[in-house]
Amino acid sequence: MHPSSAKIMDLLGAHGLHSQVRTLTDSTRTAAEAAAALGCEVGAIASSLVFVADGAPILVLTSGSHRVDTDLLARQIGARVISRADAATVRGATGQPIGGVAPVGHANPIPTYIDVELKKHGELWAAAGTPHSVFEIAYEDLLSLTGATEVSVEEGVTAE
Repeated sequence: MHPSSAKIMDLLGAHGLHSQVRTLTDSTRTAAEAAAALGCEVGAIASSLVFVADGAPILVLTSGSHRVDTDLLARQIGARVISRADAATVRGATGQPIGGVAPVGHANPIPTYIDVELKKHGELWAAAGTPHSVFEIAYEDLLSLTGATEVSVEEGVTAE
């Protein structure tokens, strides 16, 4: 198992979660690839996306079926400007590559937000530190594990 994935397994275990990291032969770099490899709905993929909000990195855990409306997100978190992070920023903030960013196990603490749309799916799949590794987790466990703040990333979907 890749060291990044082993770190995720250790973090899950330390939080009393019994999820296992799965290493797949198919890429899980995109939500569509992950869903195809796992045989689940794209919406059940909890994509970990890094953005830059007013110059600082943030992590947004979003449903694979959503695109993040950065203006909507900015209004909710009180940021002036949010933009997509480049590969170097993603790696620097998380220690993980684009396409393999896990919701936890980052190089440094990073403010984390979670798409309320993910609540609609019983089990979620998230990257485990590499573009070929994933783990299964329930929404409430993901929320607790990450300490994320609930947000809506698309108009018409509201936080409860």
